[in-house]
Amino acid sequence: MVDNNCAYCVEGELVAKFGIKICELETSKVYLFKEQSHKGRCIVAHKKHVGDMNELTAEERSAYFEDVARVARAIMKAFNPDKVNYGAYGDTGHHLHFHLTPKYKDEFEWGGVFLMNPDRVYLKDEEYDEIIAKIKENL
Repeated sequence: MVDNNCAYCVEGELVAKFGIKICELETSKVYLFKEQSHKGRCIVAHKKHVGDMNELTAEERSAYFEDVARVARAIMKAFNPDKVNYGAYGDTGHHLHFHLTPKYKDEFEWGGVFLMNPDRVYLKDEEYDEIIAKIKENL
């Protein structure tokens, strides 16, 4: 199913407001979150327009979480964070997606939850390209 009002379904301008597409995996689309207070923060959105993981079959859910884990491993290899936090809210965007947020000891928001959009750090195109290349290299 596709929802023509959903950023993850239609991509283009809607998703470009907050993310840059990195690639597609078996069950998901991977985006670099434009706000980079946490270097390497990504979104892993399911390819199907579902609002909750319980709308997937057990096999679909398992494959999706393997994609999430694959991206988390790539972030760990590329940026060596102390921890990756995972967030799946969907209150306003009813499309299954996880935010993978690298956290670093003694840096922004360590020891607490991460803000959805702290609106602090935006990069130049070349800097986004470098981060994307590091993630792709480790996928």
